[in-house]
Amino acid sequence: MKEKAVKNLKNYVILTAAAVIYAVAISLFLDPNNIAPGGVTGISILVNRFTKIPTGTVNMMINIPIVLLGLWKFGWRFICSTMYALALITIFINSLAVYGAVTDDLLIAAVLGGALIGVALALVFKAGATTGGIDIIVKVVRTKRRHIKTNILFLAFDSMVILASWMVFQDLTVAFYAGIAVITDSIVMDKILYGSDEAKMIFVICDQPEQVKQRLFGELDLTATIIPAKGAYTNAPKEMLMIVTRKQVYPKLEEVVKDEDASAFMIVSSASEIFGEGYKDITQNKL
Repeated sequence: MKEKAVKNLKNYVILTAAAVIYAVAISLFLDPNNIAPGGVTGISILVNRFTKIPTGTVNMMINIPIVLLGLWKFGWRFICSTMYALALITIFINSLAVYGAVTDDLLIAAVLGGALIGVALALVFKAGATTGGIDIIVKVVRTKRRHIKTNILFLAFDSMVILASWMVFQDLTVAFYAGIAVITDSIVMDKILYGSDEAKMIFVICDQPEQVKQRLFGELDLTATIIPAKGAYTNAPKEMLMIVTRKQVYPKLEEVVKDEDASAFMIVSSASEIFGEGYKDITQNKL
Protein backbone atom coordinates (compact mmCIF):
# COMPACT_ATOMS: atom_id res chain seq x y z
CA MET A 1 0.00 0.00 0.00
CA LYS A 2 2.83 2.37 0.88
CA GLU A 3 4.55 1.73 -2.47
CA LYS A 4 1.30 2.36 -4.31
CA ALA A 5 0.75 5.63 -2.41
CA VAL A 6 4.29 6.79 -3.22
CA LYS A 7 3.80 5.87 -6.86
CA ASN A 8 0.47 7.74 -7.06
CA LEU A 9 2.07 10.80 -5.46
CA LYS A 10 4.91 10.63 -7.98
CA ASN A 11 2.42 10.45 -10.86
CA TYR A 12 0.53 13.50 -9.63
CA VAL A 13 3.79 15.46 -9.25
CA ILE A 14 4.59 14.53 -12.87
CA LEU A 15 1.10 15.61 -13.96
CA THR A 16 1.54 18.95 -12.20
CA ALA A 17 4.86 19.58 -13.97
CA ALA A 18 3.33 18.52 -17.30
CA ALA A 19 0.41 20.92 -16.82
CA VAL A 20 2.82 23.83 -16.27
CA ILE A 21 4.84 22.92 -19.38
CA TYR A 22 1.67 22.56 -21.45
CA ALA A 23 0.35 25.92 -20.26
CA VAL A 24 3.66 27.64 -21.04
CA ALA A 25 3.48 26.27 -24.60
CA ILE A 26 -0.05 27.54 -25.12
CA SER A 27 -0.06 30.87 -23.25
CA LEU A 28 3.46 32.11 -23.99
CA PHE A 29 4.13 30.72 -27.47
CA LEU A 30 1.11 29.55 -29.47
CA ASP A 31 -2.08 31.33 -28.39
CA PRO A 32 -0.73 34.92 -28.51
CA ASN A 33 0.66 34.24 -32.00
CA ASN A 34 -2.69 32.88 -33.31
CA ILE A 35 -1.22 29.40 -33.74
CA ALA A 36 -3.92 26.77 -33.13
CA PRO A 37 -2.03 23.49 -32.58
CA GLY A 38 -4.80 21.04 -33.39
CA GLY A 39 -6.98 19.17 -30.92
CA VAL A 40 -9.36 20.69 -28.40
CA THR A 41 -6.77 23.28 -27.36
CA GLY A 42 -6.61 24.54 -30.93
CA ILE A 43 -10.40 24.71 -31.07
CA SER A 44 -10.36 26.62 -27.76
CA ILE A 45 -8.00 29.24 -29.21
CA LEU A 46 -10.35 29.74 -32.17
CA VAL A 47 -13.45 29.97 -29.96
CA ASN A 48 -11.65 32.52 -27.75
CA ARG A 49 -11.32 34.86 -30.71
CA PHE A 50 -15.11 34.96 -31.12
CA THR A 51 -16.26 34.90 -27.50
CA LYS A 52 -13.31 36.42 -25.55
CA ILE A 53 -13.78 33.66 -22.98
CA PRO A 54 -10.27 32.72 -21.69
CA THR A 55 -8.71 29.91 -23.72
CA GLY A 56 -8.20 27.72 -20.66
CA THR A 57 -11.84 28.07 -19.67
CA VAL A 58 -13.05 27.21 -23.16
CA ASN A 59 -10.76 24.19 -23.12
CA MET A 60 -12.37 22.97 -19.90
CA MET A 61 -15.92 23.63 -21.16
CA ILE A 62 -15.34 21.62 -24.34
CA ASN A 63 -13.66 18.83 -22.42
CA ILE A 64 -16.41 18.29 -19.82
CA PRO A 65 -18.73 16.25 -22.12
CA ILE A 66 -15.70 14.44 -23.59
CA VAL A 67 -14.47 13.47 -20.12
CA LEU A 68 -17.97 12.25 -19.22
CA LEU A 69 -17.83 10.08 -22.34
CA GLY A 70 -14.48 8.74 -21.17
CA LEU A 71 -15.92 8.06 -17.73
CA TRP A 72 -18.73 6.06 -19.29
CA LYS A 73 -16.37 4.06 -21.50
CA PHE A 74 -13.29 3.62 -19.30
CA GLY A 75 -14.32 4.19 -15.67
CA TRP A 76 -13.00 6.27 -12.79
CA ARG A 77 -9.51 4.76 -12.69
CA PHE A 78 -8.68 6.33 -16.05
CA ILE A 79 -10.60 9.60 -15.62
CA CYS A 80 -9.52 10.85 -12.17
CA SER A 81 -5.94 11.61 -13.18
CA THR A 82 -7.16 13.06 -16.49
CA MET A 83 -9.48 15.45 -14.65
CA TYR A 84 -6.63 16.51 -12.38
CA ALA A 85 -4.36 17.26 -15.36
CA LEU A 86 -7.14 19.06 -17.20
CA ALA A 87 -8.04 21.26 -14.21
CA LEU A 88 -4.41 22.31 -13.71
CA ILE A 89 -3.93 23.00 -17.41
CA THR A 90 -7.00 25.27 -17.34
CA ILE A 91 -5.74 27.19 -14.31
CA PHE A 92 -2.20 27.59 -15.61
CA ILE A 93 -3.23 28.60 -19.15
CA ASN A 94 -5.47 31.36 -17.80
CA SER A 95 -2.87 32.48 -15.24
CA LEU A 96 0.00 32.70 -17.74
CA ALA A 97 -2.06 34.37 -20.49
CA VAL A 98 -1.54 37.82 -18.90
CA TYR A 99 2.17 37.70 -19.74
CA GLY A 100 1.65 37.52 -23.50
CA ALA A 101 4.02 36.10 -26.10
CA VAL A 102 7.69 35.66 -25.28
CA THR A 103 8.46 35.89 -29.01
CA ASP A 104 6.66 37.17 -32.09
CA ASP A 105 8.74 35.01 -34.43
CA LEU A 106 6.20 32.49 -35.72
CA LEU A 107 8.77 29.79 -36.50
CA ILE A 108 10.30 29.94 -33.01
CA ALA A 109 6.85 30.02 -31.44
CA ALA A 110 5.64 27.04 -33.47
CA VAL A 111 8.73 24.86 -32.91
CA LEU A 112 9.22 25.63 -29.21
CA GLY A 113 5.48 25.59 -28.49
CA GLY A 114 5.04 22.28 -30.31
CA ALA A 115 8.09 20.77 -28.60
CA LEU A 116 6.85 21.79 -25.15
CA ILE A 117 3.43 20.28 -25.86
CA GLY A 118 5.16 17.07 -26.94
CA VAL A 119 7.14 16.95 -23.68
CA ALA A 120 4.02 17.68 -21.61
CA LEU A 121 1.88 15.05 -23.34
CA ALA A 122 4.61 12.42 -23.02
CA LEU A 123 4.81 13.10 -19.27
CA VAL A 124 1.02 12.93 -18.95
CA PHE A 125 0.86 9.59 -20.79
CA LYS A 126 3.74 8.19 -18.72
CA ALA A 127 1.78 9.11 -15.59
CA GLY A 128 -1.20 7.10 -16.86
CA ALA A 129 -3.46 10.02 -17.77
CA THR A 130 -4.45 12.12 -20.77
CA THR A 131 -5.23 15.79 -21.28
CA GLY A 132 -8.77 14.89 -22.30
CA GLY A 133 -10.08 16.04 -25.64
CA ILE A 134 -9.02 14.23 -28.78
CA ASP A 135 -7.07 11.62 -26.78
CA ILE A 136 -10.31 10.29 -25.29
CA ILE A 137 -12.25 10.55 -28.55
CA VAL A 138 -9.55 8.55 -30.36
CA LYS A 139 -9.62 5.88 -27.65
CA VAL A 140 -13.41 5.63 -27.94
CA VAL A 141 -13.33 5.42 -31.74
CA ARG A 142 -10.67 2.69 -31.62
CA THR A 143 -12.73 0.54 -29.26
CA LYS A 144 -15.16 0.13 -32.17
CA ARG A 145 -12.83 0.61 -35.14
CA ARG A 146 -9.49 -0.90 -34.14
CA HIS A 147 -8.44 -1.22 -37.79
CA ILE A 148 -8.13 2.58 -37.98
CA LYS A 149 -4.63 3.65 -36.99
CA THR A 150 -4.30 6.00 -34.02
CA ASN A 151 -1.98 8.38 -35.84
CA ILE A 152 -4.45 8.64 -38.74
CA LEU A 153 -7.23 9.68 -36.37
CA PHE A 154 -5.06 12.32 -34.71
CA LEU A 155 -3.94 13.60 -38.11
CA ALA A 156 -7.55 13.89 -39.30
CA PHE A 157 -8.67 15.85 -36.22
CA ASP A 158 -5.62 18.13 -36.23
CA SER A 159 -5.95 18.81 -39.96
CA MET A 160 -9.54 19.96 -39.50
CA VAL A 161 -8.49 22.35 -36.72
CA ILE A 162 -5.63 23.74 -38.80
CA LEU A 163 -7.98 24.26 -41.74
CA ALA A 164 -10.43 26.03 -39.43
CA SER A 165 -7.63 28.30 -38.15
CA TRP A 166 -6.90 29.33 -41.75
CA MET A 167 -10.55 30.28 -42.20
CA VAL A 168 -10.82 32.11 -38.86
CA PHE A 169 -7.62 34.14 -39.10
CA GLN A 170 -7.72 34.47 -42.90
CA ASP A 171 -3.99 33.88 -42.86
CA LEU A 172 -2.34 30.91 -44.53
CA THR A 173 0.94 31.68 -42.74
CA VAL A 174 -0.38 31.03 -39.23
CA ALA A 175 -2.12 27.87 -40.46
CA PHE A 176 1.21 26.71 -41.91
CA TYR A 177 2.98 27.30 -38.59
CA ALA A 178 0.16 25.52 -36.76
CA GLY A 179 1.02 22.50 -38.90
CA ILE A 180 4.68 22.84 -37.91
CA ALA A 181 3.66 22.94 -34.24
CA VAL A 182 1.60 19.76 -34.63
CA ILE A 183 4.43 17.92 -36.42
CA THR A 184 6.98 19.02 -33.81
CA ASP A 185 4.65 17.97 -31.01
CA SER A 186 4.22 14.52 -32.56
CA ILE A 187 7.96 13.97 -33.15
CA VAL A 188 8.99 15.03 -29.63
CA MET A 189 6.23 13.02 -27.95
CA ASP A 190 7.02 9.86 -29.92
CA LYS A 191 10.73 10.18 -29.18
CA ILE A 192 10.16 10.52 -25.44
CA LEU A 193 7.50 7.83 -25.23
CA TYR A 194 8.90 5.24 -27.61
CA GLY A 195 12.58 5.98 -28.17
CA SER A 196 14.08 3.27 -30.35
CA ASP A 197 12.29 0.37 -32.00
CA GLU A 198 13.23 -2.01 -29.18
CA ALA A 199 10.15 -3.60 -27.65
CA LYS A 200 9.04 -6.24 -25.15
CA MET A 201 7.21 -9.48 -25.86
CA ILE A 202 5.21 -10.69 -22.88
CA PHE A 203 3.36 -13.94 -22.26
CA VAL A 204 0.83 -13.75 -19.40
CA ILE A 205 -0.98 -16.68 -17.78
CA CYS A 206 -3.40 -15.55 -15.10
CA ASP A 207 -6.79 -16.26 -13.55
CA GLN A 208 -8.30 -12.95 -14.68
CA PRO A 209 -7.45 -12.70 -18.40
CA GLU A 210 -10.65 -10.85 -19.30
CA GLN A 211 -10.01 -8.03 -16.81
CA VAL A 212 -6.41 -7.76 -17.99
CA LYS A 213 -7.52 -7.58 -21.63
CA GLN A 214 -10.07 -4.86 -20.94
CA ARG A 215 -7.53 -2.70 -19.14
CA LEU A 216 -4.98 -3.23 -21.90
CA PHE A 217 -7.53 -2.00 -24.44
CA GLY A 218 -8.93 0.88 -22.37
CA GLU A 219 -5.92 2.24 -20.51
CA LEU A 220 -2.87 1.39 -22.60
CA ASP A 221 -4.43 1.12 -26.08
CA LEU A 222 -2.79 -2.30 -26.48
CA THR A 223 -4.14 -5.51 -27.91
CA ALA A 224 -3.18 -9.12 -27.32
CA THR A 225 -3.24 -12.54 -28.95
CA ILE A 226 -5.05 -15.27 -27.01
CA ILE A 227 -3.32 -18.66 -27.01
CA PRO A 228 -5.22 -21.64 -25.52
CA ALA A 229 -3.15 -23.39 -22.84
CA LYS A 230 -3.48 -26.11 -20.21
CA GLY A 231 -1.69 -26.56 -16.90
CA ALA A 232 0.57 -29.63 -17.00
CA TYR A 233 0.02 -30.39 -13.31
CA THR A 234 -3.67 -29.50 -12.91
CA ASN A 235 -4.82 -30.08 -16.51
CA ALA A 236 -6.94 -26.96 -16.01
CA PRO A 237 -7.62 -24.99 -19.22
CA LYS A 238 -6.04 -21.55 -19.35
CA GLU A 239 -5.84 -18.53 -21.63
CA MET A 240 -2.33 -17.27 -22.33
CA LEU A 241 -2.03 -13.68 -23.56
CA MET A 242 0.78 -12.76 -25.92
CA ILE A 243 1.41 -9.02 -25.89
CA VAL A 244 3.96 -6.92 -27.72
CA THR A 245 4.61 -3.35 -26.60
CA ARG A 246 7.30 -0.73 -26.67
CA LYS A 247 9.65 -0.99 -23.72
CA GLN A 248 8.48 2.34 -22.24
CA VAL A 249 4.93 1.02 -21.87
CA TYR A 250 5.96 -2.27 -20.26
CA PRO A 251 6.07 -0.98 -16.63
CA LYS A 252 2.43 0.09 -16.85
CA LEU A 253 1.47 -3.24 -18.40
CA GLU A 254 3.20 -5.01 -15.51
CA GLU A 255 1.21 -2.90 -13.04
CA VAL A 256 -2.06 -3.81 -14.75
CA VAL A 257 -1.28 -7.53 -14.48
CA LYS A 258 -0.22 -7.21 -10.84
CA ASP A 259 -3.37 -5.25 -9.98
CA GLU A 260 -5.63 -7.88 -11.49
CA ASP A 261 -3.76 -11.03 -10.47
CA ALA A 262 -0.72 -10.85 -8.18
CA SER A 263 -0.07 -14.57 -8.76
CA ALA A 264 0.03 -14.26 -12.55
CA PHE A 265 2.80 -16.06 -14.45
CA MET A 266 4.68 -13.75 -16.83
CA ILE A 267 7.43 -14.42 -19.34
CA VAL A 268 9.16 -11.27 -20.63
CA SER A 269 11.67 -11.11 -23.48
CA SER A 270 13.09 -8.45 -25.78
CA ALA A 271 12.01 -8.05 -29.40
CA SER A 272 14.59 -6.31 -31.57
CA GLU A 273 12.18 -5.53 -34.41
CA ILE A 274 8.39 -5.47 -34.77
CA PHE A 275 6.43 -5.03 -37.98
CA GLY A 276 2.77 -4.03 -38.06
CA GLU A 277 0.41 -1.28 -36.90
CA GLY A 278 2.16 1.19 -34.62
CA TYR A 279 5.60 -0.18 -35.55
CA LYS A 280 7.51 -0.65 -38.78
CA ASP A 281 5.83 -1.06 -42.14
CA ILE A 282 7.03 -4.42 -43.45
CA THR A 283 6.48 -3.43 -47.09
CA GLN A 284 8.53 -0.25 -46.81
CA ASN A 285 11.38 -2.01 -45.08
CA LYS A 286 11.57 -4.58 -47.87
CA LEU A 287 12.06 -1.97 -50.55
